[in-house]
Amino acid sequence: MWSQALAPGYPDHPPMVALWIRAGTLLAGQDALGVRLLAPLAAALGSVLLARAGADLLGSRRAGVLAAVLLNATPLFGAGAVTMTPDTPLLFFWTATLWALCRLLTTGRPGWWLAAGAAAGLALDSKYTAALLAPSILLWLVAVPDLRPWLRRPAPWLGGLLALILFAPVIAWNAGHGWVSFVRQGGRTGDWHPARAAQFLLELLGGQAGLATPLLAVLFIAGTVAAWRHRRRPEWALPALLATVPAVVFVQHALGDRVQPNWPAVIYPAAALTAATLPWRRWMQAAVALGAAVTALIYLQAAAAPFPLPARLDPTLLRLGGWPGFARTVAAAAPGAAYVASDQYGIAAELAWLLPAKLKVAGVDPRWRLFALPDARPLLAAGRGLLVTAAPPDPALWTAAVPLGEALRARGGMVAARLRLYQVTARDGAAVAAALPRPQ
Repeated sequence: MWSQALAPGYPDHPPMVALWIRAGTLLAGQDALGVRLLAPLAAALGSVLLARAGADLLGSRRAGVLAAVLLNATPLFGAGAVTMTPDTPLLFFWTATLWALCRLLTTGRPGWWLAAGAAAGLALDSKYTAALLAPSILLWLVAVPDLRPWLRRPAPWLGGLLALILFAPVIAWNAGHGWVSFVRQGGRTGDWHPARAAQFLLELLGGQAGLATPLLAVLFIAGTVAAWRHRRRPEWALPALLATVPAVVFVQHALGDRVQPNWPAVIYPAAALTAATLPWRRWMQAAVALGAAVTALIYLQAAAAPFPLPARLDPTLLRLGGWPGFARTVAAAAPGAAYVASDQYGIAAELAWLLPAKLKVAGVDPRWRLFALPDARPLLAAGRGLLVTAAPPDPALWTAAVPLGEALRARGGMVAARLRLYQVTARDGAAVAAALPRPQ
């Protein structure tokens, strides 16, 4: 949906994921392949860049390839490589920044600072987590004596300026829209529950053990610790800081709030480089085999669901499962409806993607006013519609609401979500609504 309303920013994230989806759908069509097309291509090219970075940093092509293999063996990367989220371009451009800095160490050419700045700026255009690159790189320059002369040269600062220029459209969009995505992401710090710190820290550790597998997680930690033992050498300090600075930030965040399992993904490329230096060959073989097996099971569960797991234990069901059947239920309840609407941001977008083309779809949510999409209020005024919602209809938006039952999103008998259906009449001018585009 974002890719159908291109802009320098969105309520949740910067725009890079929308640009990638738009490029993929132009090349392959408006279907799942088009939406996800650039994800496996970026994963492949990112793996090559990590292998080249390892060859530069570690002086061994074999070690670089091993680092790429370790990264691909993580379920986070292996399964994430075929889905499109803001983490997809973030990880690519984060890895490209690491590669450019490794080229800088190998060649000594100041032009690589501009390449690193460009990659970092594009990473910022992907997800705000990329802001952690700046303190990591600055600490690298300050902490390593051999690198301090760069602080007196213009190249690193020009690289930082280039990153800021590339990020400037996102800043400008936020300035014109009440700083909405900055507030949304930065506002997470206001929800602080230090009494639950132990729970959040255990969730953080468990999430990483699941997304990296326990064996690879141990390798990544051990490699980072080993890198710190040689922290005065630039080639060791770089991956150590790129892994440790984000880790410290996420641990600090977990002292009072939940860290989503995918957030620490930026730690993985540098940690894979450090792990590739360890002399634990049998451990690595077992770790890669386990990671590949877990990733294969995730693929199998997403495609065929042979294991009847409840949604809370099955992210493939929670995120991906049951949408076509859900859309068929909604369509069957919509004969004669002038439109189908939802007051849930994500549900409205899914319905616009899946419902028959003859049905008009409206998103009724304040966030839609931030998109360059047609106003749906004339559509809502055209007659009775079908509302899909998780809560009772808001009487401030609807003058009448007749219950029509439920629409379940389920797979193999396991329910992921229950939504209520209502026949509704819109209150004149009350709703902030957008007419959502449909796949062509």
